[in-house]
Parts: sequence; structure tokens; C-alpha cells
Amino acid sequence: MQKIQHRSANRILVVALLFMAIGTAMELYLLDHYEDSLQLIPLLCLAAALLSFAVVLFRPSSHSLVVFKAVLGLNALSGLVGIYLHLEANYEFELEMKPGAAGWELFTESLAGALPALAPGSMIALALIGYSYTLLINKKS
Repeated sequence: MQKIQHRSANRILVVALLFMAIGTAMELYLLDHYEDSLQLIPLLCLAAALLSFAVVLFRPSSHSLVVFKAVLGLNALSGLVGIYLHLEANYEFELEMKPGAAGWELFTESLAGALPALAPGSMIALALIGYSYTLLINKKS
């Protein structure tokens, strides 16, 4: 029974990771999120995540697992940087629109600005799903 649950959890994490990576990459592409070099970072991280995940799935080894974990770390880092960049751009825009804005009002307006400030957090979620998968396959060994 525990083996079946383990296999089911494994499959769920594989599907979740693929859904997150492919879905996020498609969304970024459809939003033209490649107009400058900084906008390419999440697309490159997602491509690296998919490639390294495929290697872990089909040619698992301790080396491929280390590489996959490193790529997941880069994905999480890109999510944090993306949140910062989105917030900063929204903050600057809000200051131009409302020069007197400050404090909590400016912060909340920046969160709700033109750029989805928390959307890059999906890169962090992807990394957490991937890392959960590595814990599950390590438990199996």
C-alpha cells in the first residue's frame, strides 16, 4: 500500500512540475516576455529546469540530481529577482503617476501595478515542487 502511495505521489509531482514549467514558459512567451535580456532569464531557467528534469527522469544519477537541484535553486532565485524587478518597475510608475504617494499606499499600489508583482513567485513554486520530487526519489533509494 505504501509503495502505491509513493508511486502516486511521484506521478503527481512529475505532472505538477511539467504543468508549472511548460505552462509558465508558454505564458511568458505569449506575453512577449523576451523583449530584453532580463526578461529572458525566466525562460532560460525554465528550459534548463525541463532539460535537467528530463535527465533525472530518464537517466537518473547522483550527478544529474545535483545538477537538477542547482537548476531549481536558480529558478527560485530568478523568481525572487523577478518579484523585485516587477515591484521596482511598478513603484517607479506609481511615483510618476502620484508624486506624493508614500508608505503603505505606495507599496500596495506597486503590488497592484501594471506588472504582476507576485507572478514571478511561480518560479519559486516550481523549484519547491521539483525539490519535493528529489526528496521523494531519494527516499525510494
